[in-house]
Amino acid sequence: MARELEDRGFDSMWVPEHSHIPTPVRSEYPGGDQLPSGYWHMMDPFVSLAMAAEATSTIKLGTGICLVLEHEVLDLAKTVATLDALSGGRVILGIGVGWNAEELANARPDVPFSKRFSATRDRVAALRAAWTQDVASYEGTYDRFSPSLVFPKPAQGSVPIALGQAGPVGIRHAAEYADAWCPIDISLVGVSGERSVEGGVQLFHRLLEEAGRDPATVPISMFTWRRPKPERIESLIALGVDRLVLTPPSMRAEDPDRSLEFLDECQPVIEPFLDRSGS
Repeated sequence: MARELEDRGFDSMWVPEHSHIPTPVRSEYPGGDQLPSGYWHMMDPFVSLAMAAEATSTIKLGTGICLVLEHEVLDLAKTVATLDALSGGRVILGIGVGWNAEELANARPDVPFSKRFSATRDRVAALRAAWTQDVASYEGTYDRFSPSLVFPKPAQGSVPIALGQAGPVGIRHAAEYADAWCPIDISLVGVSGERSVEGGVQLFHRLLEEAGRDPATVPISMFTWRRPKPERIESLIALGVDRLVLTPPSMRAEDPDRSLEFLDECQPVIEPFLDRSGS
């Protein structure tokens, strides 16, 4: 799939993460329907992206998204930095707080589900310390480590972190400390609490300015569950969306061939935009 995407002119490949799905599933699935089988058949994102890196030379390698709280902090820092170093600086770490309370409880019993946003902010600060400090240390509420030699360092100097939250609280967090924002379009909430892609982007830009940040310097990668249409892509470009990430047509493990078929179906719509932007 990675080679196919690069050959077709796509600029990135994004892979999801769930370490496990506790059963029975008690947390409400954001998709609103029965949880598809692909959720418990997800492979490890970093092993998958390492193999994608070997098969390609230019595309970005993104997690969409990594559940950063479900990892030990220094192990995660080393894994991400190693992937970035070996791929020549192609990693984007898309992250999220997660929706499955039981999954978080199994992985991190020390983090209440209601505190996952503040714990994620802590985790991001700890990762950046490990990646950028010669002798790294961090002292936070949920993450801490004493002065340590933590290598390798990322080829990029640090790894860009894209926060993938679409509600008001998550959008504010992304505006305050993320390097980029990668929400799902159908989940976006606007200024007045309405479900709106346009309103969500406007809210994000407003919160960036309130945080003293220039919206032009914080890219948006928009995940879409919708089949792309030219007028929709044009409207997202006008809103300031930098990248459209196509999600697979099916999240069922039983439909492995549908992704390539879906790319074939979408290619005529996407081609003019590939020609225009170069990716």
